Amino acid sequence: MTARFAIYAAPGTGSMDAVAGELREKAEQWLGRGVSGEPVTPGVPAGWTRETVDAMTVDARRYGFHATLKAPFRLAEGRTPEDLDDALARFAAGRAAVMIPRLSLTRLGDFFALVPGAEAAELYALAEAVVTGFDGFRAPATEAELARRRPASLTPRQRELLRAWGYPYVLDEFRFHLTLTDRIAPGRQPAVERALSGWFAASLGATVPVDALALFTEAEPGAPFALRALHPLRPVRAPAPKPAPAPAEVSTVSEGTR
Repeated sequence: MTARFAIYAAPGTGSMDAVAGELREKAEQWLGRGVSGEPVTPGVPAGWTRETVDAMTVDARRYGFHATLKAPFRLAEGRTPEDLDDALARFAAGRAAVMIPRLSLTRLGDFFALVPGAEAAELYALAEAVVTGFDGFRAPATEAELARRRPASLTPRQRELLRAWGYPYVLDEFRFHLTLTDRIAPGRQPAVERALSGWFAASLGATVPVDALALFTEAEPGAPFALRALHPLRPVRAPAPKPAPAPAEVSTVSEGTR
């Protein structure tokens, strides 16, 4: 099977959360493509053209708006897409939704992404559980697949993770990010950063829920990634309100006239 599968966080897809929904709408307008098959009306910041944005989002658009939890993999022998889908549904049903706190725009190397702007321990714990819990579905990476990760450019720890998990940026090397661009030449980075800061202004600083796990597919090498299934995580229950304090007892003792 040449198809690949990936487990992603896709904030705003199928969510009832208004903040997440607005974030996804702006991201898909920016990329000019959605992953669910629904039509998207592309949009661009003032002073930009669609052609310019398209040229710097070729790969980001192919993958769609997402954050990687389990990087793309071929299915192991004996495993089926239905097996993977069922397992992900069971996994999601047993895990609580998590938050991306205080969304922030940053540059990672030469590309731009949205990242948590504060500690996100629960989000990172979810990513680790997905990486380790679904590795039995992953076919071992071929030497050609490993070579495409350019191991010579990786640290020794990243090469170790690549061999063990098929991807170098997992576990202690993981950084949650929602990719917005491909690599941008250094001279253009300030202008791109200003454009993205304005385009996503309503979402920056917001706390956005990851309330589902998304199973994506790549039908064949180079094909656009598409949403195959969305599995809700358990809603986070709001803490019970504290009982109101009992009214203070009114004293009936008088100190008399002073």
